[in-house]
Amino acid sequence: MATLAKVVARQRAEMDRLQDLAATSAVVERAKGALMALTGCSPDAAYEEMLQRAKAANRTLMEECWITLGTLVPPLDHTVEAPRAAPPPTVATEPAASAPARPVPVAVGDDSAVLARLGRALARADTPQDLARLLLEHLGPVVDADAVMIYALLPGGGLELIGHAGVGEALAHQWRHIPPLSGVAALDALGARQAFWLENAEEDTQRYLLIGDPPERWLSRAWLPVATGDTTDVAIGVMRGRSGPFTPRTRELLESAARLCAGRLRTFHARPERPADNDADAVQGLFDALPGTTLLLTPLRGASGDVEDYRIDAATPQAVDVVGRTGRELLGLRMLECWPTVADEPLWQGWLTTLTTGEPYESQPFAQQEAVAGGQELSTFSVRAARLGDGLVVTWIRHDSSDRQEQRLADLQRLGNLGWATWNLVTHEAAWSSQVFALLDRDPARGPVRLEELPDLALPEDGAALARAVRELLAEGKQFDVHFRIRTVGGVRHLRGVAEAVPDAQGTPVEVHGFVQDLTAQRSAELALVESERAILAQHGVLQAERTLAGRLQHALLPLPRRPVRLAGLRVDVAYLPAQSGIHVGGDWFSAIELPNGDALFVIGDVAGHGLDAVATMAQLRFTAKGMIITGSSLTGALNRLNALLLHTHDTQATATMVLARYDPGERRLLWAQAGHPPPLLLRRGEPCYLDRPHGMLLGAATSPVFAEAECRLEPGDRLLLYTDGLVERPGEGIERGLERFAESVAARSTDGPGSLGPLLAAMLEGERRDDVCVLDIRVPTEPT
Repeated sequence: MATLAKVVARQRAEMDRLQDLAATSAVVERAKGALMALTGCSPDAAYEEMLQRAKAANRTLMEECWITLGTLVPPLDHTVEAPRAAPPPTVATEPAASAPARPVPVAVGDDSAVLARLGRALARADTPQDLARLLLEHLGPVVDADAVMIYALLPGGGLELIGHAGVGEALAHQWRHIPPLSGVAALDALGARQAFWLENAEEDTQRYLLIGDPPERWLSRAWLPVATGDTTDVAIGVMRGRSGPFTPRTRELLESAARLCAGRLRTFHARPERPADNDADAVQGLFDALPGTTLLLTPLRGASGDVEDYRIDAATPQAVDVVGRTGRELLGLRMLECWPTVADEPLWQGWLTTLTTGEPYESQPFAQQEAVAGGQELSTFSVRAARLGDGLVVTWIRHDSSDRQEQRLADLQRLGNLGWATWNLVTHEAAWSSQVFALLDRDPARGPVRLEELPDLALPEDGAALARAVRELLAEGKQFDVHFRIRTVGGVRHLRGVAEAVPDAQGTPVEVHGFVQDLTAQRSAELALVESERAILAQHGVLQAERTLAGRLQHALLPLPRRPVRLAGLRVDVAYLPAQSGIHVGGDWFSAIELPNGDALFVIGDVAGHGLDAVATMAQLRFTAKGMIITGSSLTGALNRLNALLLHTHDTQATATMVLARYDPGERRLLWAQAGHPPPLLLRRGEPCYLDRPHGMLLGAATSPVFAEAECRLEPGDRLLLYTDGLVERPGEGIERGLERFAESVAARSTDGPGSLGPLLAAMLEGERRDDVCVLDIRVPTEPT
């Protein structure tokens, strides 16, 4: 372990040294090229010249390189950039915006300092993402840039975003891949090997596919091609939130920065070479002998100390990345270069936890496609990681197919509450799954029973049928499917046994395969359902008999006239409609009689509840109310006595609503009182209105209620309707709306002919009636009768 840790540490130090060397070499080569272009000397002479200049000025070689590169920028005014004509374009340049660009203050020599600082920072950049961040950090304030995007040319001709800064992750993900389409400025810049300057967003939108959400997010942008080798395959995009042209100095500064990035980008494309170290070779030799897929990973940390990637320092021959590289071909590569999606998986967080705590990590099993015999097969894997020094040893474990089959079989038995059994009829051996022992409540230490002994485990009343099925199986090879019961510690268990025989060449059964399934829960549910159905049928019969009895009692107590009746000079129609839903009889009732002195008494009421109790209460109220009025009680006095009757004659308090009305034909005066009942409706000259209710409350609700009387003078042609609440109530609708609908229906159907109550009820009662309905239709003749 210690040796491996030292190897990893040395490899990481050597890798950092090589990265620094590559970055330094890129700057030196760039400076040599600049000096050769100015003086026309050879590469060796240019190198010697820079060494001599550095020695004479007491500077390092890198400082002299940055100064040499800085001299390439033409000097300008010390404070403010002077306008000058733009150089002739070598490629189609987008028209400038109509508004003049805001000048950027740049002093002489500032460009050199900016490039020098940028170059020193680039030497420590590990990824294109770092490079984009450094470009925005060092060039953004100078050129007024808001974002930087770096695209690499793909073999198929499209673009892939390899670095970005100043851009949200959602937008970066949206524009990560750009297909090889026409009208893409970055692709055109790479094809022409010339910088493209997009300076007018309105016109650029018509010509190019602009990156951004919305595209007008950046009003001007530049695309700078970068040659990282023999080809120009990287484009750097500089985005500005303001419109206007890029000034000549800004263009030259951005182009110089792009040339400066070429060497660093080249090192990103090149694979880091591993140091020639005997210990590293020994470690890889050990990995070459290991089975399966195992990697030795060294974490690569950013400036903040967070792990940004892993370097592969050793790999087994079976390790294969997403592009098909195997074994030693993976050495020195980045983890996200070989498996780009692993950063979005739980594995990544598990590895970080192992690095931090030292606790080994093992993932949940997951399915993954793998190449098998030239094809693809879906296999199950899990990943284990252990810390080794500062690094990780990560292993992919492939679950064997037999393990998966056993797990599936175990899951099937558990979920189906069944188990398998096998009997060998030649060797008299038997094999049961653990689930069969559990279902038959048998200790596994006692072993399975012979097939002939299986009926002995069943209850005596079921054993005979099971024994007959076993005999037929053994003698004739006839498959059986038998239900039987056994007695266990927890009670009687309902089981199902299924078996079939496997014959030899002569047709003699030599082996029996079968399974046992627990049906206790299903059978218990079936028995409970049967008992429930029986109870429901019995209760339904009782309720139906009660309804029949209550209905007969109601008809006996509340006879309905077949035609309109004449009372005190009034014509009275009566309608009673029982509820259509439910099997109980309701407590709605009415009374219309002529009193001994020639007055007419009209009563309508509704007893809460249904059934025999409601009918009995209805009869008691109906006859008591009539008796009280006939014997001289006032309307309010009768209501007070009826309230006391309900309070003192029932063990369980009953309630009722009621309207009492007394009509004097001589004066056409209607005196009425109510107890919590809907008000009567008066139709006069085609206009409906409800009578104002006098004070009154529900009967049976209080010991000392207060009732009052109201008076109404009827006129010839008037129509007065008393009704119960079943006429105006509908589910989901307020009582106010029901009363409005009733008034509208009465006004629309104000005919005076016989049978006019029927159409009114049909209009009001749509659908199934949930409550009883009772209506008294009282009409005052237009002429004296």
